Amino acid sequence: MPAKEESTAGADVPAAKKPAPAAEELSEEDQKLKDDLELLVEKLAEPNQTDSAYAEYLTTMKNFIKESTTSMTAVPKPLKFLRPHYPVMADLYEKWSAGSQGSALLVQLADVLSVVAMTYLDAGKRDSLKYRFLCDEGSGGVADWGHEYMRNLALEIGEAYQESLGADDAYTDRLVALSLQIVPFFLQHNAEADAIDLLLEVESIEKLPQFLDASTYARLCLYMVSCVPLLAPPDDIAFLQTAFSIYLSHGQLTQALTLAIKLDDEALIKQVFEATSDVLVHKQLGFILSLQFNRFRSPDEDVEVQETISNVKLPEYFAYLAKELNLLDPKVPDEIYKSYLEDSRFSFGSGSIDSAKQNLAASFVNAFINMGFCKDKLVSNVDESKSWIYRTKGTGMVSATAAIGSIYQWNIDDGLQALNKYTESNDDDIKAGALLGTGIVSANINDEAEAAFALLQEYVTDPKKLLQTSAITGLGIAFAGSANEEVLALLLPLVSDTDVPLEVSCLASLALGHVFVGSAHGDITSTVLQTLLEREAAHLNNKFIRFMAMGLGLLYMGKTELIDDALDIIDAIEHPINKTLKVLINICAYAGTGNVLQIQSLLQMCSAKPKKDAEPKPEEGGDEEGTAEAGEAGEPAEAAATEPKTEPDTAPATEDVEMEDASEEPQTEVKKEKEEAAEEAEAEEDDEEEEETEEMYQGIAILGLACIAMGEDIGQDMVLRHFSHLMHYGNSLIRRAVPLAMGLVSASHPQMKAFDTLSRFTHDPDLEISQNAIYAMGLVGAGTNNARLAQLLRQLAQYYSKSPDSLFMVRIAQGLLYLGKGTLTLTPFNIERTILNKVSLAALLTVSVALLDPKSFILNDSTSETTHQLLYYLTPAIKPKMLITVDENLNPIKVNVRVGQAVDVVGQAGKPKTITGWVTQATPVLLNYGERAELENNEYISLSHTLEGIVILKKNPEDMEVDN
Repeated sequence: MPAKEESTAGADVPAAKKPAPAAEELSEEDQKLKDDLELLVEKLAEPNQTDSAYAEYLTTMKNFIKESTTSMTAVPKPLKFLRPHYPVMADLYEKWSAGSQGSALLVQLADVLSVVAMTYLDAGKRDSLKYRFLCDEGSGGVADWGHEYMRNLALEIGEAYQESLGADDAYTDRLVALSLQIVPFFLQHNAEADAIDLLLEVESIEKLPQFLDASTYARLCLYMVSCVPLLAPPDDIAFLQTAFSIYLSHGQLTQALTLAIKLDDEALIKQVFEATSDVLVHKQLGFILSLQFNRFRSPDEDVEVQETISNVKLPEYFAYLAKELNLLDPKVPDEIYKSYLEDSRFSFGSGSIDSAKQNLAASFVNAFINMGFCKDKLVSNVDESKSWIYRTKGTGMVSATAAIGSIYQWNIDDGLQALNKYTESNDDDIKAGALLGTGIVSANINDEAEAAFALLQEYVTDPKKLLQTSAITGLGIAFAGSANEEVLALLLPLVSDTDVPLEVSCLASLALGHVFVGSAHGDITSTVLQTLLEREAAHLNNKFIRFMAMGLGLLYMGKTELIDDALDIIDAIEHPINKTLKVLINICAYAGTGNVLQIQSLLQMCSAKPKKDAEPKPEEGGDEEGTAEAGEAGEPAEAAATEPKTEPDTAPATEDVEMEDASEEPQTEVKKEKEEAAEEAEAEEDDEEEEETEEMYQGIAILGLACIAMGEDIGQDMVLRHFSHLMHYGNSLIRRAVPLAMGLVSASHPQMKAFDTLSRFTHDPDLEISQNAIYAMGLVGAGTNNARLAQLLRQLAQYYSKSPDSLFMVRIAQGLLYLGKGTLTLTPFNIERTILNKVSLAALLTVSVALLDPKSFILNDSTSETTHQLLYYLTPAIKPKMLITVDENLNPIKVNVRVGQAVDVVGQAGKPKTITGWVTQATPVLLNYGERAELENNEYISLSHTLEGIVILKKNPEDMEVDN
């Protein structure tokens, strides 16, 4: 019944007779304010009054509005009471402007209307902005109305600018001029974000520096730089350039240098160096540059400054770190494997399997754990007869000998001396390893003598392919990121020469890609593309061709604006490799940008079905059933012939025939069968290679998702979710690539969600997926000594104890986990994760591309190819994760620092703490992923804005005065 009454009441009672809402009860003060305002509106509407009277009424009204007090969540009462009268006042303005009222009076009324219009918003009209323009813009009155009015005005300016852009230049100029009046107000009232957003809307961010002072620039620049990953080109570049000019003008040279490196502009780097003549500051700038392995030449040609840039002092500082952390004693692989912890009850067998392969794994593990310490107990044994190198066989000797280069990493003098006796060896495998080791020991050090080039150049054209490929790879590792023209002159002819083996051409292209990473070098690009156009289709199906494509892609690392021409030429290559080339160039160009459109494009590629899946398949019903149907339908009898003949009546007859011809034909038949089987196997192999070439772009697209998303935290989390979906629904190549991509996006960051997922993948029925997941676990934990990961890897070693390839990969992962005994890292980011290191990413990506087909490369047992040496391409990505403080003479000193988890303080009020959960330690210290350090007290002043790598400190004169 109540429902019925309600519906009746709603239907029968006329709208006019519905009870009106109760009027709001006002206090005496509010009622008086309302009456006064209404009286002022009535007086303004009265005709035939003097201008001075009208001016007095308007002044009184303005005072009422300005003097009102309100809360954050309520409209000021004067505006609330004036809102119903806004149309009347707007009409009054039209009458006055048409009449004889003075301009000063009109300006006053427009000023009030502009404020009242905030409460009377009408979609698309933007009256607040309209009446602001009708005021005298030069009067400065725009700042009189408070923060909320300014925010509303800024919003309307942004909308109006986008509408009138390109249509009315005069109007847009007025909008920009008004914006420049609002910006100072925002900056004075701690609203830096609003000021930047407004200038971004009106495309005038470059006009910001004129409004800044010493108290505002730091917070403002921090906000600007943090916005960059969220902006589309060219706004992101404009923001970086503006922030760079602000830092430079305020003398913050290390922060300016960081942005110059991010912009990848040598002219700006030079500008930072020229901004000061202080040699000590130059040295600090040099240490920051060395983190990027930059080959920049010091403008003042100071030898000590050049040494800091060239990383020449790195071995000395790393030795100091090892000594202070008590890590000088070398470790052997068995200490890492900890086989004694394995539970023998669950062992799947005992005894060694493929001992040569396990010895090779031990060589890699030994190289990884003792990297840079110049001392180990295996490969650098003085007595050659007892040398570990001779426990490996064939091409395994190459990698075992090259491990000496890793042990002496960065220490060129001692390293070359240790390798010298192997370089003179008569055994080609050992000699090739020594050549590769020569390149490894020189990685990331810009040695003025260029010893690696002098030693390797003669072997680049050696008739023995083994020595040639080792020398080429050694040059690629030694000069990664150097853009060395001599290396170019040496290797480029090998790329274009069709007479040299394809493997050599591809490795030469890859080496050039590493040397000239991110340079978009025209000669290399044109040579590689011309070679791909000229090569036969059979060559383009070769497994090594991916490295030629990789070399081309690396040239465009970070060069989003230069890829269009290269993509146009790639269209002319009539072979499936063109898809792979396009994907590689795109993912390298957008690496670290977090570009959402590129990620969507790559996901779309991954959802495309390969040709063999798209072809119609016979109906399901089992292989035998399908074969029988094919035989009955009169199809070619190949399939039917494979069916075993089990009819009882035909069996005896077949037996008789076989018995009769037993003396004559068995050998002939066996020979025929072998030939047919070999031909079929060869045809199948060719088909598989072609299919793999067609599908390879999908695997590389998965790696591309990791490369692009790694530059932004939210993107990283989102892409990890995508990987789990792709693992469920992707084809075999995509599923093989997913663990590698997870490792890339979380390199040296052992977060639980990453390695728990990878741990599940390590038991996949497809062994190649398992092997890649094992390697990815090593990549995720690289240099962290993570106990949980170590335990998982020990369990995997026990589980795969009878699978040589999988066990080899487990050992590699264990070596990476304890990289440099926990002092080194593989993360491709520097300077508080703000700058992507192109050389590091190129190294990680190269090994991942090789592992898309692990059996053909890293796990290949062929004696004619040294493909496992590709693992050493990780070397340029490896760097110490140390913080060492030095005095003005560059001698290490101990100071107390707080080390804790970094906190994002962008846009926070006051001076918030930049780290949390800190622990006070004495330098040198190790900084893991996401950690930040700051000085404990004011005794020293840091010359760098961030405590990372090598930091120069000088005594604080103010602190010294207090002590006295």
